[in-house]
Amino acid sequence: MFHVIRNSEGVIDSISRHPQGGGEVLDDRHPEIRAFLAAPGSEPAFTEMDADFVRVIEDVIDTLIKNNVIRLTDLPVVAQKKLMKRKGVRNKLGGALDLLGGDDLIL
Repeated sequence: MFHVIRNSEGVIDSISRHPQGGGEVLDDRHPEIRAFLAAPGSEPAFTEMDADFVRVIEDVIDTLIKNNVIRLTDLPVVAQKKLMKRKGVRNKLGGALDLLGGDDLIL
């Protein structure tokens, strides 16, 4: 749930997870909340930020593996599969760093 403050035209001016004086409560999935979060000139939509953050986490994992801090096989099988699937897509798109080398190096 978000606590919403509207401007004089009734358009959402700000949102918060904490109660705001004179505000109203709207569900996270409310169309006005989604529109506010994705509005041009505002902060990027949460889904876009999440996608960017996932990329950072993936790169951190690659770095930990490259530096022998962890092995891919130390991760749960489900996580290994998801990482390899993302890595395959990134390779196809040309944006992968290939820190793990070829598949023949993965045990």
